[in-house]
Amino acid sequence: MITPWRLQTARLTMTPVAPADLRDLTLLKADPRAFAQMLGGVRSPLQTAEELALDIQYWGKHGYGIWSVRQLAGGAFVGITGLMHRQDGLGIALRFAYFQSARGLGLASEAASAALIYGHETAMLPKIIAVAREQNHASRTILGAIGMAESGCFLRQGIRLLIYKSERHATRE
Repeated sequence: MITPWRLQTARLTMTPVAPADLRDLTLLKADPRAFAQMLGGVRSPLQTAEELALDIQYWGKHGYGIWSVRQLAGGAFVGITGLMHRQDGLGIALRFAYFQSARGLGLASEAASAALIYGHETAMLPKIIAVAREQNHASRTILGAIGMAESGCFLRQGIRLLIYKSERHATRE
């Protein structure tokens, strides 16, 4: 089934997370190389299943959320990218996490760019933020490469976190 929420890039297909993704999501979220730096850290299989149910509901309510990201060639699951409300009140945030094997290939940038465009142009979100640890140079590079600008910082548990921002600009007619 094709939904209006499905995205395709030159090398990737992005679909809203679904029950069929549970196995892949469980592996990704249990991998400390992929999820240790995410808010809340690595997840148990039960936590992953609970989050998946909430993520599916989120899509239905908001028309955006977390996408499963797969390579077009072969359909291999490589990670997730999405847009979600942050619980700390900072706003709607771009999030992404990828298996180690998918890093350094530009896949995260490709998917994050598609999600950012979707957020502004389809979901009509006026502002999208992202948060990255100061020491997470890979994520910071991705955020800069897709046009997000550093706009602030804060400390959480002694760790300096940087806020990146993208604002939707009105189009001329």
